[in-house]
Amino acid sequence: MVVQFKVFKKASPNGKLTIYLGRRDFVDHVSAVDPVDGVLVLDADYLQGRKVFGQLVCSFRYGREEDEMMGLNFQKDLFLASEQIYPPKNTEPTKLQERLMKKLGANSFPFTFKMPENAPPSVTIQPGQDDEGRPCGVEYYIKVFVGENEEDRSHKRSSVQLNVRRIQFAPSKSGRQPCTIVRKDFLMSPGELELEVTLDKQLYYHNEKIAINLTVKNHSNKTVKKIKAAVQQSVDICLFSGGQYRSTVASVETHEGCPVSPGSALQKVLYLSPTLSSNLDRRGVALDGHLKNIHTNLASSTLLANPESRDMFGMVISYTVKVKLYLGAMGGEVTAELPFVLMHPKVGHRSLTPKPDLRRMMRADSQAQVEAFRSDSIGQSVDMD
Repeated sequence: MVVQFKVFKKASPNGKLTIYLGRRDFVDHVSAVDPVDGVLVLDADYLQGRKVFGQLVCSFRYGREEDEMMGLNFQKDLFLASEQIYPPKNTEPTKLQERLMKKLGANSFPFTFKMPENAPPSVTIQPGQDDEGRPCGVEYYIKVFVGENEEDRSHKRSSVQLNVRRIQFAPSKSGRQPCTIVRKDFLMSPGELELEVTLDKQLYYHNEKIAINLTVKNHSNKTVKKIKAAVQQSVDICLFSGGQYRSTVASVETHEGCPVSPGSALQKVLYLSPTLSSNLDRRGVALDGHLKNIHTNLASSTLLANPESRDMFGMVISYTVKVKLYLGAMGGEVTAELPFVLMHPKVGHRSLTPKPDLRRMMRADSQAQVEAFRSDSIGQSVDMD
């Protein structure tokens, strides 16, 4: 029987160290996180008198690289885990590590890093067309290097660095159906204007349409002249007390059914689809953490085990639907907001195949990253950036 599985590989510039990973996406289950496991292969010349250490690092860039000057740095690195890989310690390898070590030979050594439960998911802030350098956001990478101790300064020729992602999937159960009612009365005017907004569900998957059901009851003497609905993405940068900003990722404006005159009512359904394809040129939009500059999708909502205790190192993503009634220059506006969750379904629950306009970008990178292992032979290896 032929067994085939995909493996990611990265070698040091001098070719003496090579690391292998069975995956680069590690799932945050809120209550626990998948461990980062892989295998290190050493050249025979490096087996005598040398020590090799590995680290799992969370890097948070909160400012543009091109603005750094005079020692000012807009990046913080948090070392989540560190261990000595060679000489090896008595550790129990996983099934994947056992299969890799069997094929890679005696100079292969397993390593496993445990991610903290409260670390943030991978997020990338989409840069502008003229921006240079690394984009802002949260990213994770594995670093393996030769040194005397874990704090020793590593040399570029004898070190390996490979990016990985920390991701979350949608929960199996959805919450309550979002619904809100806003009533507004007016000074020196009898009656009130009532706006009721309801979403068809709380949890949506990426590239799925959102149905916004709204009901307007006008018991005032004002007139509703137009209606606007928008999906807003909120990014909360936990490092700063006031580090929160919003971006509109989908919107629609309509005069259909308007004007809503005094004493009349209106029922309407508006549809919005927040997708990356309609926000490719919008600077500052948060995306799911990606590898090798591939556009994936809008950032998924962040699930927190305890919403009151936010981690101080990362970004929290949330989404809201905002409906606004325009009453003219003298009447003002009536606004209602509803939060919802936007995520990927769990693997096996629903297809995660991207839309056709993004599939070509995904395919171009996957061909350069993936190496196939068979039970009887090992395919040609490809180093990864």
